[in-house]
Amino acid sequence: MNIEEVREMFSKDRFATENGMVIDEIGDHSAVCSLVITERHLNAMGNVMGGVHYTLADFAFAVASNWQKAGVVGISNSIAYLSTVKGSKLIAKASLLKEGRSTCVYNVEITDDLGTKIATVQCTGFHVN
Repeated sequence: MNIEEVREMFSKDRFATENGMVIDEIGDHSAVCSLVITERHLNAMGNVMGGVHYTLADFAFAVASNWQKAGVVGISNSIAYLSTVKGSKLIAKASLLKEGRSTCVYNVEITDDLGTKIATVQCTGFHVN
C-alpha cells in the first residue's frame, strides 16, 4: 500500500481529518502525522488545546498500527505535556515499541515545526483480528 492509498483509507477518520490532521509519512509500524495550527485549535488562554495534542497522537498511532494490517484498536493511552507550542505546526511521530500476540505498544513524540518537544504519548492497542 502506498501513502496515497493510506491517506484514502484514513480519510474516513473524520474527526482527525476535518480538524486538519494529515498523514505525512508511513514506515514499518510507524507514521508521521501533522497539523497546521489555526484559531479553532486554541483554548481560552490562546494556547493549543490539550485535546488537539491527544487527537493528533491517537491519529498517528491509528495510522502506524493499522496501515499495514488493519485490526488494532486503542485500549489505553497516557500523555505527558512537556511544553506549550512555539511554532505554527504540530508533528506526531508514532513508532512501535512492542508487538505482542494480542496487544501492542507505541510511542508517539509530538514536536512543533521549530523542534520544541511538546508531548509524549504511550499508546497500547489490542489486536481484534
